[in-house]
Amino acid sequence: MKWLFALAGIAFLTISMNAAARDEHKMFPLKEALESPTAQEKLSKSIKLYFAGQPHPVVIKELGNWPTNKKTNAFGKSDAEACNWVFLSAMLSLQERAQKEGGNAVIDIKSNYRNNETASDTEYMCGVGAFVAGAAFKGSVVKLAE
Repeated sequence: MKWLFALAGIAFLTISMNAAARDEHKMFPLKEALESPTAQEKLSKSIKLYFAGQPHPVVIKELGNWPTNKKTNAFGKSDAEACNWVFLSAMLSLQERAQKEGGNAVIDIKSNYRNNETASDTEYMCGVGAFVAGAAFKGSVVKLAE
């Protein structure tokens, strides 16, 4: 009987270690994240977000390049749910920075998870583990012509 408990313990530890070691980098659609009800409610309409390659009005003043790196609890959530939540947190952070610097937009936003820069106007990168999801971005805070 002792060998059965030992075997069960080894199996549990092996499974736990594999689950904890999960570290995937996945791409998710920007449109889905930006059009979620929560994003529509929380994101500022007065500070525009333009992802890499998206056209925008003329830049009147450049106010600096800023990074953001956010994490969230992913336990019990789907990868998409956790990643969309952490994406929203990162976008709110960029908008707060733009407001603080006197800008009205963040342009050329790129994923920068673990310093792996990914430029896309349709997707963003998110790191997903067993218990935590993370997203990092960088963008240029600017004042655009209206």
